[in-house]
Amino acid sequence: MNQPLAYIHPEAKIARNVVIEPFATIHKNVTIASGTWIGSNVTIMEGARIGENCKIFPGAVISAVPQDLKFNGEDSLTVIGSNTTIRECVTINRGTSASGKTKIGDNCLIMAAAHIAHDCAVGNNAIIVNGVLLGGHVKVGDYAVLGGLAAIHQFIHIGDHAMVSGGALVRKDVPPYTKAAKEPLSYVGINSIGLRRRGFKSSKIREIQDIYRTLYQKNYNNTQAVEKIEAEMEATSERDKILMFIKNSQRGIMKGYSGNQ
Repeated sequence: MNQPLAYIHPEAKIARNVVIEPFATIHKNVTIASGTWIGSNVTIMEGARIGENCKIFPGAVISAVPQDLKFNGEDSLTVIGSNTTIRECVTINRGTSASGKTKIGDNCLIMAAAHIAHDCAVGNNAIIVNGVLLGGHVKVGDYAVLGGLAAIHQFIHIGDHAMVSGGALVRKDVPPYTKAAKEPLSYVGINSIGLRRRGFKSSKIREIQDIYRTLYQKNYNNTQAVEKIEAEMEATSERDKILMFIKNSQRGIMKGYSGNQ
């Protein structure tokens, strides 16, 4: 590979058919797999592991040290899956001793100026829109969509197929298949359009709607609703995923929407 106007540390491991544009900087202890494109003025720092066929646009900074006062220089990674696109000026910090890595899945789209902090875990096929801010240790599920300028508090969990509105302040966990909006952040329905696009049948969408009606619209508390759902609704992978998410929530799940808010 001949990139006379890019800096590539001699210890970086770069596949033969990676394209690195002029003025990119690749530090040591970096691995980049085949088919990936690195735009001009991208900085890829120590600990990055980048998969196949990714596109990283100008100004992005990948695997910088965490913005965490507890970080003490320990070895850690930023792991990015295959076929993921990272747009202009995105920043992704590497992990700390808490988990050892920040992880982005396959087939993700991370739009311009988003920030993904240390120890985050983003699933596959997620879309993180312009200006989204993820605090440390955030988990984002498969096919989740985070609207522009949303700010996600540290340790939050966003479930699979969830959709968070632009500008949202996310202080509580967002269960799978839901739409989250308003201030304070609230349940405003299920992500039925997204589910249809991904091949969910109408009967399955109705099942998910029934689960969330029990949780959010029947005046039960969360414990009562979970007991009711377990007792009265057929066990399916979707039902069990929702129940497991609620039971495992450390920060508590978002509330139902009330017009009085």
